[in-house]
Amino acid sequence: MRQRFAGRGWLLSGFVASTLVLTARPAAPQFTSYSRDPRHVLEGSWESCRGSDGQYNERVYDHVVNGVGQFEVHLGPQDEFAVFVGVQDEHREHASPANLLQPYRLEHDSGRATRRWELPSLSLAFTATLAGGSRSDCESWFVLLEPLRKPSH
Repeated sequence: MRQRFAGRGWLLSGFVASTLVLTARPAAPQFTSYSRDPRHVLEGSWESCRGSDGQYNERVYDHVVNGVGQFEVHLGPQDEFAVFVGVQDEHREHASPANLLQPYRLEHDSGRATRRWELPSLSLAFTATLAGGSRSDCESWFVLLEPLRKPSH
């Protein structure tokens, strides 16, 4: 049975919902996924913002295939990135030698930063590029995790 909208109740609900969507929220880690290529494992824009504690936020992507954790990708905090083989609940230090991304922190040069790491052990490449529109309380990044290109013969 299809539910009908109830006149003013629907209008009030719509107003409340749009107000909640448009109201500014505290800084939180945000990832907007989009992909131009179905082979890309992870592609999109990542925003690491300063939280109420003054620290930048981090997000972890677990790549799981058939119920088995293959690797995890750490986005942030701020300009730090990490890729670790396997998936675990405990947080891993980005400075750890187990981090496949070295150096793990991107250096800014005149408001620009980009780096591509090739990860032969996973047959992947990871790229992070500082995006336009970064603010003092947030850093915006374009990230791409893709299969390594095979050399053409």
